[in-house]
Amino acid sequence: MLTERRNSAGEYLKFLHAWIRKPRQTASIVPSSPYLGRMMARQIDPQGGPVMEFGGGTGALTREILATGLPVSDLEVVEIDPTFARNLRRHFHGVKIIEAPAQSVLAEAQGGAGAYQCVISGLPLLAMSKTLQKAILAEAFKLLQPGGSFIQFTYSPRPPLADSVADALDLGVDRVGTIVRNVPPATVFRYRRAADIAAVDRPAASL
Repeated sequence: MLTERRNSAGEYLKFLHAWIRKPRQTASIVPSSPYLGRMMARQIDPQGGPVMEFGGGTGALTREILATGLPVSDLEVVEIDPTFARNLRRHFHGVKIIEAPAQSVLAEAQGGAGAYQCVISGLPLLAMSKTLQKAILAEAFKLLQPGGSFIQFTYSPRPPLADSVADALDLGVDRVGTIVRNVPPATVFRYRRAADIAAVDRPAASL
């Protein structure tokens, strides 16, 4: 218990330092809670293939993703902050850490286009322009398999992606749930291709 508290305190100080340096690049002054990480990670099938995480930060979400039983070799984490990236490499041996902008990560993704079951994102989409939102989501869906999903949390009860961006990319969204035991409380949303949602919802043909 004491070790966990020390680790949490250390993560908080790292996150606070990053937020002070680049407040628009870091979503919050505190790392995500384990409860939030678990809700996001529940969207993963441990045997379903590779997963990409956008915005690894201190590794709070990374830890919960690996706790699902997903093989280390099936996880790649995108983190553009050099300090966070260095710490992620230190703590998560075998996980590929990619220091590149999320909107241009495909060239460095070991799985390649169409290989990933989901993208788990801790990026501050609400603080981004519509142009940047569109670039990031377009890149994410290049990575995703048919039926794949983009999982994003936000500190607003509303979906984090502008409606015009979702419409332009032909994406649908549903609310996964809200975690009150997070600072601040956070809501998790899932984006999928509209065609994939329609295929799942389409009634079976009569015989």
